[in-house]
Amino acid sequence: MNTTNIMIVGVGGQGSLLASKLLGNLLVGEGYDVKVSEVHGMSQRGGSVVTYVKYGDKVYSPIIAEGEADYIVSFEKIESARWMSCLKPNGKIIVNTQQIDPMPVITGKATYPSEVLDALVRDGVDVDSLDALSVAEQAGSSKAVNIVLMSRLAKYLDIPYDKWIDAIKSTVNAKFIELNLKAFETGYNL
Repeated sequence: MNTTNIMIVGVGGQGSLLASKLLGNLLVGEGYDVKVSEVHGMSQRGGSVVTYVKYGDKVYSPIIAEGEADYIVSFEKIESARWMSCLKPNGKIIVNTQQIDPMPVITGKATYPSEVLDALVRDGVDVDSLDALSVAEQAGSSKAVNIVLMSRLAKYLDIPYDKWIDAIKSTVNAKFIELNLKAFETGYNL
């Protein structure tokens, strides 16, 4: 089996690290060799965060170089553009349409690029966009955006739904399991 490369990108505080832990646990449970690498950078709330998840029969390095990502799961629109160079020519990007203003926009030194996703589509990128924040809020909490995005990724990976549910139960803090299960189910059934 070839290695499958997934990047999870976002802004600090969005739950991308929990999403990568969930995905890693799921894939290990399925018998794959899995490597997960977290690159925090300025990951405090507001800073860019990227996590690499690679799996297959044998994985030698967790790092995903330019042009190697089969999937990019982007928790925020600008982050999708920031990491586009890593996507394979036939790769897919799953994007939360949420806009989180970076510091230059907050301070008035820049404007948020309004047509980020349109530009990706014009460039021929396979974009699957959704308002994961609204779906998470519908499920009970804005903090469940990460699980909603994982439910969208689940549509593209050949892993049964019930295995995802088991991974959520074994990965998420016990007091948040029901919320996260609802978020996953809501996102998955879109």
